[in-house]
Amino acid sequence: MKKAKIIPVFALSLSLFLCGCTAPAKPDSTSSDTTVNEQAVTEETVSETPVTYLGEMRDIDIHELVGEMRTGWNLGNTFDALGGETAWGNPKTTHEMIDTVADAGFNVIRIPVTWGENIDDNDNYRISEQWLDRVNEVVDYAFDNDMYVILNCHHETSWIKPSMSEIDNVLPKYTAMWTQIAEHFEPYGDHLLFEGLNEPRIEGGKNEWNGGTADGREAVNVLNKAFVDTVRATGGNNTKRALLITTFAAQIVKSGLDALEMPDDDRIIVSLHAYTPYNYTYNSKESWEVFSFTDNVASEIDKVFDTIDKYFTEKDIPVIITEYGSVSKSEPGEFTRNDAENVKWIKYYLERAKRSGIPCVVWDNGYYYSGNELFGQLDRKALKWYVPELIDSIMSVYE
Repeated sequence: MKKAKIIPVFALSLSLFLCGCTAPAKPDSTSSDTTVNEQAVTEETVSETPVTYLGEMRDIDIHELVGEMRTGWNLGNTFDALGGETAWGNPKTTHEMIDTVADAGFNVIRIPVTWGENIDDNDNYRISEQWLDRVNEVVDYAFDNDMYVILNCHHETSWIKPSMSEIDNVLPKYTAMWTQIAEHFEPYGDHLLFEGLNEPRIEGGKNEWNGGTADGREAVNVLNKAFVDTVRATGGNNTKRALLITTFAAQIVKSGLDALEMPDDDRIIVSLHAYTPYNYTYNSKESWEVFSFTDNVASEIDKVFDTIDKYFTEKDIPVIITEYGSVSKSEPGEFTRNDAENVKWIKYYLERAKRSGIPCVVWDNGYYYSGNELFGQLDRKALKWYVPELIDSIMSVYE
């Protein structure tokens, strides 16, 4: 379970004040018992019992909560890397790394996590305590910076198969996993959000990235409901925790949007991915010059957010774009035309999202000069941004 943090006396007093808790009574200076009272307060305050401050679970509207989330960053290809935190080439996550992200102005961090390979299928689907504790450590790095944290399950398509013929095999492990995650993090306040699925789909299946099949969409609804019911059943702060559900493959396509069933719960957010337009954001280095930020690119961005408004925001259903971005095509030490175009692209994208009240979490997989899909933003070893102008462009939207 969660390891408590020991907080110095002055920090404890501050946390009690900020969270509205009742601090020890201040002794009456006119009382003959002043010395005794001061001694009692001191002994209580310096007790060896660890004190944990995990934030408050406030009774606020879900739209107000989402409204506090300005802009975010993904700790990608790290805890979601098959084989462990550093298996895909990124360094071990440090407190200084998360400090750098927060200092830049991001107040949301999404931590993608692959749980499945750390689950013992032969022991009631028990999650490795060591893995839980390490994820918990990084969550705390973000909480130390007063950030919002979105914790999900990621790269689990080998066993989470949205198919009605497979659903009975998937649900026992899926619900056991989310029960353990929810119970472990139950003491945390409303700055911690859970996201049930990441891009749920059948790999290589029909319409994998274009809404799937009717069967697949039905299975995603079953999984979304099971996630919500499972977390709520753990009680405590999890009865009010904001939960994110998604469409088939997290895509913004008509078939998936039409089929999505919203659980009967007033603390639900829809998570969507929008690398928009695809030809601009994913195009290879060899041919990028034909894809500059143009009026046509802007029009495609407008269409995506108009669609989101139609299906969700105009119906008072909150949305977070949990992944977006545009690949780099730069060489070391250069500020290229592509960087300049991306600076314009990201500003337009976020300004449009902001008008709809939608926070966006940029995808960062750590790769900028080499590797698969160059979505890197932060040089995690040097703790410097690859294109500071891009980060400035993001933050200019929220000034």
